[in-house]
Amino acid sequence: MSSAPTMQAQVETYLAMRRSMGFDLRIEGRQLLAFARYVDQTGHRGPLTVAIAVQWAQKSQRATRLTWARRIQLLRPFMQYCAQFDPETEIVPSGLFGPVYRRLVPHIYTEAEISALLAAAALLPTRTGLRLRPCTYVTLFGLLACTGLRISEALALTPTDVDLQRAALTVRETKFRKSRLVPVHPTTVAALMQYAEARRQRVSDQRIETFLISDRGTPLDDRTVHYTFAKLRARLGWIGRGGYAWPRIHDLRHSWICHALVRAYQQQQSVDQMIDVLSTYVGHTSVSDTYWYVTAIPELLALAGQRFAQFAERGAS
Repeated sequence: MSSAPTMQAQVETYLAMRRSMGFDLRIEGRQLLAFARYVDQTGHRGPLTVAIAVQWAQKSQRATRLTWARRIQLLRPFMQYCAQFDPETEIVPSGLFGPVYRRLVPHIYTEAEISALLAAAALLPTRTGLRLRPCTYVTLFGLLACTGLRISEALALTPTDVDLQRAALTVRETKFRKSRLVPVHPTTVAALMQYAEARRQRVSDQRIETFLISDRGTPLDDRTVHYTFAKLRARLGWIGRGGYAWPRIHDLRHSWICHALVRAYQQQQSVDQMIDVLSTYVGHTSVSDTYWYVTAIPELLALAGQRFAQFAERGAS
């Protein structure tokens, strides 16, 4: 009589099946394998139970209900999969630890802050290699601020993705495997053209895959970029305005979207139409993700309230 497969073997089979269907599951896969190792180490055998799932969820170093809720939510599809083969499998109820998602108020950068960031980046030291570091970081942060790209999208751009003749960027297979074309302003084209020329003068190896490169002639590393940003942030003396202790790189994306919506309200544009445009431009999978920004900051809430009051007055007259 053969013994029951380990939980790790079951998770690996599940992940292989889901990935064969086109799902990436990089983060989810790591978490599920961590769950499987935990279950096997406890010596648990037999069908999955709510109790073992809750034990693992609460083993997280972050002892918050939000973290527990996210861990439990991650397990639900796997438990539903297991229930097909073992009807005694228990499935964790949805919402056991409350809401899975919670959006904190972002730090919305002012134009003065963005200018200060670019000025500080231009002063970054560069001692060896291509001596592109200041130019690279000015271009990176400027690009994020004026397009709302995700940091991963900007770092993954290849030289062929940056089409300066058509004034557009091709963002390929990013979050949720979506690709899109991102038109850019003439001033952005000019800045990218300046960087491309500086890059061309210093780089003879055409095999370098990314548009933005380090002084070593290699793609920029995400962790290095965040470390450099943290050093600049400390030098500028910034503190967070919103739900986070410190301004983040990702807040450049939030800022771009919020500023675009503020302009739409101020110019009396159709916000619904602007939301559709923004959702496509920034690569949101659901338009509801873009509508959230209307409530993201007090200024937008106030503008939305004013628009509603005008609507109500017209309806009453």
